[in-house]
Amino acid sequence: MNWRKWFDEFILAGKGILLATKEKRFWYGFIPAFLFFGVLMNLLSGGFAKFDLMLALGFPENLHILLDSFLGVFGFNQLFLDWLPIFAISTLQGLLIGLIVLLWNKKRHKTSPTPNPNNAANLEKAGIITGLIALGAGCPACGTTLLTPLLGALFSTGGLAATGAVSAIITWLAIIIAILSLKKIGEEAYIMMANEKYLARKTKEDHGRK
Repeated sequence: MNWRKWFDEFILAGKGILLATKEKRFWYGFIPAFLFFGVLMNLLSGGFAKFDLMLALGFPENLHILLDSFLGVFGFNQLFLDWLPIFAISTLQGLLIGLIVLLWNKKRHKTSPTPNPNNAANLEKAGIITGLIALGAGCPACGTTLLTPLLGALFSTGGLAATGAVSAIITWLAIIIAILSLKKIGEEAYIMMANEKYLARKTKEDHGRK
């Protein structure tokens, strides 16, 4: 494996993310995704107990539970080691979806004298795949909750220990997949926006010569 190449690609992806943060459309995707996943994972941190409680309680109490989950995204009333992976995954997913929204809009509004439908189709597929990876990997609490009955049946004496181990594995797997996906789409964002800047500068220089 060429580590130098990987390092350079991560640098380009980082530059692409920095350029994207200067665009309003990026934040249209980032903020809702960050808050949605953060609140959802806080709600599911104890399995489905909070949802069962919300079904049993009335409207004001439900708002209180949602507010606690919302504040939990920013670390309020949270243990640091419980809060950190949720915050990390929510941030990574927010970045991914923010970039997908930005690139999709740029591609949709891009005009070209000879448009290539294959390029647009590839971008659409890449965006959908990246979004599905983020959605599928981004809720380790959900995965752990679904696996808990199975683990309890297979490991009747060590079910809790097995569940904790699986939870940690799913959490780190989600973070790794999100980072790798972010590297790919961050590079694409950098290439697209760097090309836009180059074309804008070239057009300005051409008009200046006239």
